[in-house]
Amino acid sequence: MNIEFTTQVFKEGKMYVAYTPELDLSSCATTQAKAQKNLIEAVRLFLEEAEKKGSLAQILGEAGFVRRNGTLIGPRLVLSRRVTLPLSLTYAKA
Repeated sequence: MNIEFTTQVFKEGKMYVAYTPELDLSSCATTQAKAQKNLIEAVRLFLEEAEKKGSLAQILGEAGFVRRNGTLIGPRLVLSRRVTLPLSLTYAKA
């Protein structure tokens, strides 16, 4: 059985952060490749532990995963964009 999920990578200071929105998991490293490798390992460990605890089906169902041809497929990312929202002066001073 395989699982398909989205990975997003962004830079935070000198570190790269890899994130999967379907499972709300992230990992980081000093390179993009290492951050993604770490994320894949984090997802693997998370899924193994959820299976041991008997909550894997519930977690994947709530996250919107469906089974197709032997693969669990997460919801497709439709849009990703930067949005600017003005804040009041109280928050702007922080």
